[in-house]
Amino acid sequence: MRISSNADYQTAYQKSIDNPEAFWNEIAQNFTWRQPWHTTLNWNFTEPKVEWFVGGQLNITENCIDRHLPLRANKTAIIWEPNDPNKPNVRISYAQLYEQVCQMANLLLSKGISKGDRVVLYMPMIPQLAVGVLACARIGAVHSVVFGGFSSQALADRINGAQAKLIITADAILRGAKQIPCKSIVDEALLQCHSVQTVLVANRCNTANLYMQANRDFYLEPALEKCATHCPAQTMDSEDPLFILYTSGSTGKPKGIVHTCGGYMVFMGYTFLNVFQYNEPDIFWCTADIGWVTGHSYSLYGPLLNGATTVLFEGVPTYPDAGRFWSVIDKLGVTQFYTAPTAIRSLMGEGEAPIKPYNLQSLKTIGSVGEPINEEAWHWYSTHIGKNRCPVVDTWWQTETGGILISALSGISATKPTYAGQPLPGVQPVLLDAQGNEITENNTEGLLCIKFPWPSIVRTIYGDHESCRQIYFAPFKNYYFTGDGAKRDDNGMFRIIGRVDDVINVSGHRIGTAEIENAIDEDENVIESAVVGYPHPIKGQGIYAYVICQTTPAQNSREAATIRQSITAMVEKQIGKIARPDKILFVTGLPKTRSGKIMRRILRKIAEGQTDQLGDTTTLLDPSVVIAIQQSATQLE
Repeated sequence: MRISSNADYQTAYQKSIDNPEAFWNEIAQNFTWRQPWHTTLNWNFTEPKVEWFVGGQLNITENCIDRHLPLRANKTAIIWEPNDPNKPNVRISYAQLYEQVCQMANLLLSKGISKGDRVVLYMPMIPQLAVGVLACARIGAVHSVVFGGFSSQALADRINGAQAKLIITADAILRGAKQIPCKSIVDEALLQCHSVQTVLVANRCNTANLYMQANRDFYLEPALEKCATHCPAQTMDSEDPLFILYTSGSTGKPKGIVHTCGGYMVFMGYTFLNVFQYNEPDIFWCTADIGWVTGHSYSLYGPLLNGATTVLFEGVPTYPDAGRFWSVIDKLGVTQFYTAPTAIRSLMGEGEAPIKPYNLQSLKTIGSVGEPINEEAWHWYSTHIGKNRCPVVDTWWQTETGGILISALSGISATKPTYAGQPLPGVQPVLLDAQGNEITENNTEGLLCIKFPWPSIVRTIYGDHESCRQIYFAPFKNYYFTGDGAKRDDNGMFRIIGRVDDVINVSGHRIGTAEIENAIDEDENVIESAVVGYPHPIKGQGIYAYVICQTTPAQNSREAATIRQSITAMVEKQIGKIARPDKILFVTGLPKTRSGKIMRRILRKIAEGQTDQLGDTTTLLDPSVVIAIQQSATQLE
């Protein structure tokens, strides 16, 4: 299962292309199955329908925990590093994790949760979040984690989308110097949700006078104390759903991406081991919140499937100072460090002084995830954090792919700034032109598609399979369309150019423009809006909103400032702070075609300051609108 050299990689990759079923059949044998599969793969990209390890039965938590107990019972599975650096970290052994997961699983069963039920987790990065996720998987409940920065409205949309029966939350979230209410946001969301029967509340901050609804809300800790520390794992079919994770798309409605038990397990175990070249007794740290797919796959499932020690971090990179990441690496002896370009660029801006107190000698691999990393940040990361001795693995993948598809393998593959690298075994990427023809020449940009399924490919959008077909499989027949543009060099290395649809990648988080526009349009001052992304020095992409109001205020007037505050508050309420516009430009009109379509291409160019590259505007209903927008943009401070 382990790739140990470039020759190994070449052999494995060729085998995975020549005979994918035989390749993945061999990989899957490394895991514990209750019943073997009778067919390795059934698939078509037309319906679409993809099934891996058909007939196989398993439980992923037996592979994450139980099978490690004979040799690793006392090994640390999870190190929890709390928000406050003066507080001690918490180490949970595999034996302790087994007992805690079983207790939580028994609690869920006692509250009427059974196989197939959906459970939403809306929590800080505390051990109970990881335990809750694994407990759901143990009894066959489908977990749906919602990032703790989302608003009550965004949370309600996701609860209703999944028709969740139970929520696990906390009284509050600690994030740096801030304490953010959590349970009260759940309470507000539940005013719109009728499927939820039970709310379990972890006591993180000892919040006084916390509202607890009788017969619905229960404190987690005393309830767990009453539960047994053994819970048999539910037998799951390979294609039973494991989790739903909501992600923004080009429409205003979040998409519930569904991943299933068998294929996801096999791909996470394989990719974690090989991309990061994990070895005993390494300590792996992925800084992503479990509310995002990176946290699912490489903070939790990937490491535990390999019997690794994984770090869960509650805090933020700049609290109490900009040396927090480097302090934790030295304190814990972290060997593999995996974070986002946004964090790297932000810390790069703090200079070298915060790094100097730390030697970072434990590091063997440093990784990047969430968006393409720019060359300046790549070199800074490699030089100052990796000390020019740690390989940089710049990974490309998506919520929909489940795991890493394109990346260097640490210490094995060649690396190149701004290039993610070569595809992992089993992954067959191609570049297509707009007509769907494969581009065979190199050093040319195209649309990144995949022409063969890998085990953790998205199975459906929860409750809306037709949208899954239309978004990912209908654009190009017999291909999975990633929505990204890419470039391939002469060595087969891929550089990801960015989204080609109406999705903005803000600090590694994909947010649909329609979702933000819908929120802006809720403001009483607003008639219509259009949102685009533009280059941002820290976030990668910023959010630029063009807004038409009842009366158009002067860009830098007090009235404009008031309306901007109102719009920002509305976006925070509807989605969360991560979707706040960085720039709001008040305009009298938007560039539309005669059919009424907004030409976002033009708005993107104006936002980028490339007003000499607007292209043909004669097809617009009113070309003079573009001139007016350009003039307004020059007035924006």
